[in-house]
Amino acid sequence: MRQTLARFLLLLLSFLALPALTVPATAQEVTTSHALILHGTPKYPADFKHFEYVNPDAPKGGEVIQAAIGTFDSLNPFILRGVSAAALGLTFDTLLQSSSDEAFTEYGLLAESIELPADRKWVAFTLRPEARFHDGKPVTAEDVVWSFETLKAKGAPFYRAYYADVLKAEALGERKVRFSFGDTVNMELPLIIGQMPVLPKHYFADKEFDRTSLEPITGSGPYKVASFEPGRTITYERVADYWAKDLPIMRGRYNYDRIRYDYYRDATVAIEAFKAGAYDFRLENSAKEWATAYDFPAQRQGLAVQREIPHELPTGMQGFAMNTRRPIFSDPRVRLAMNYAFDFEWSNKALFYGAYTRTESYFSNSELASRGLPEGEELKILEQFRGKIPDEVFTTEYKAPTTDGSGNNRANLRKALELLQSAGWQVKGGKLVNAAGEPFTFEILLSSPAFERISLPYAKNLERLGIEASVRTVDTAQYQNRIDSFDFDMTVDVWGQSLSPGNEQRDFWGSSRRDEQGSRNTAGIADPVIDQLIDMVIQAPDRDSLIARTRALDRVLLWGHYVVPHWHIRAFRTVYWDKFAQPEITPKYALGFSDTWWIDPAKAEKVNAFRRRSSN
Repeated sequence: MRQTLARFLLLLLSFLALPALTVPATAQEVTTSHALILHGTPKYPADFKHFEYVNPDAPKGGEVIQAAIGTFDSLNPFILRGVSAAALGLTFDTLLQSSSDEAFTEYGLLAESIELPADRKWVAFTLRPEARFHDGKPVTAEDVVWSFETLKAKGAPFYRAYYADVLKAEALGERKVRFSFGDTVNMELPLIIGQMPVLPKHYFADKEFDRTSLEPITGSGPYKVASFEPGRTITYERVADYWAKDLPIMRGRYNYDRIRYDYYRDATVAIEAFKAGAYDFRLENSAKEWATAYDFPAQRQGLAVQREIPHELPTGMQGFAMNTRRPIFSDPRVRLAMNYAFDFEWSNKALFYGAYTRTESYFSNSELASRGLPEGEELKILEQFRGKIPDEVFTTEYKAPTTDGSGNNRANLRKALELLQSAGWQVKGGKLVNAAGEPFTFEILLSSPAFERISLPYAKNLERLGIEASVRTVDTAQYQNRIDSFDFDMTVDVWGQSLSPGNEQRDFWGSSRRDEQGSRNTAGIADPVIDQLIDMVIQAPDRDSLIARTRALDRVLLWGHYVVPHWHIRAFRTVYWDKFAQPEITPKYALGFSDTWWIDPAKAEKVNAFRRRSSN
């Protein structure tokens, strides 16, 4: 859940700008607004009725069942210990809520208004008087302050990094809370605080926050935990008297009466369960399964739908991440050699049915991705670091090594061997060894068998270089523990990105996070230049500067060769039983299945009748 939560927060990040309708402010003036936005004016005014991409009259009702892979042993998603259950975020509200059709705007949820001074040194939220936890008690400023202090002190390491520049939170009354910021220019801090889940202080009066627990935490969100069996299933029930159900940001959303997640050990079993009608909806991440697995009776009869839904989300970076804390991966020449050993073109053709595009940016599928050679403001930024970053940053557009797709990648393997030899490795007796005669061996740690089909051919290519790379798949709990403690050599990791990167970049690549267990700095990066570039991204005063600074960061990361980039696709691959309806407009930056679709009773009855016949 830590990663899931992190990935959800990333999709919400952006930078703050005052609404255009306000006059230029002095340092003493304070703007009060219903929303915070990156630039210009929020799409939706203060008196808007509902988001454009919802059906405000969507009927409520029914149950949707989804699959989760692995297990869970905790209902606390905010701490490092344990493996938390899927979708616990449905039970908690935040101060602000993002829209899914704007690059970034946040509207008041628990907060009815936001106050911000011109110098952005603090932000204050006034809570809605009707805001309630599920036990009926009001959400107060004291709850907000307690949540901030507790998450920062006892929550997962992510929160400490995320809130590092927030000096304090203070209640200014029962319904008003103010957060004060440090001297560092950090434009997104008000938005970061707006994303904070607010927890009930009274619930934890006799409980230890940082202990795993299978007791549901009292929340204030649209759903609450109805039932569960640890490691097997969890069911959420829509809160009929949810305090925010009539707010404009909530109209037409969260329409299912019940949402259930059933757990499966691996994706293969889960797919067969889907085709048997055991659950209703899945996102397919495997190109092979997408191409071959869904020709079954219900699909042929039109009772199950296989559909790609395009999106405009940045696709981020997925790849083989090398742990540079390990001596064998400390040299960038070795890391580049690892890139030359990977044959993407063959993999895409032989394993993925040509479905993917090679990823060549940490901010792929967005204007933030570096391209060509640096110029303009981006070049000026990078010039400051000339001599401290690879010369290729200035002279060569980054392109991942390519092959002809035949499976014969001898030229790339020769280049890989040259790089390894320049780094002090030699082949002796068919084995690659260093000057001390120690062999080049490492383990590729996986959490899912789905990645074995790409990792095993990669290990075969490495074997031709005299490298022994073993592939090991472990259960979810063991995998998470090993990743959190950096006890791995190489793994497959994913860094999701938003349209407005900021503080989360410190957790991904910052030196301060290199040795912080549980951080997202999987690769173990500790580079003062990257630290400075991250700070520049966070402090960007406008969109153009943000783009230039992010591209500069992207370029330096790419030429550090910290990962072997994988691939991406610019659409959601969905498979679902045809019992749903959805709004006419699909949001640009979200799928919307969980919060904007609804169950069509007539369609559902046809599906249920087919399932009954099939089970007899």
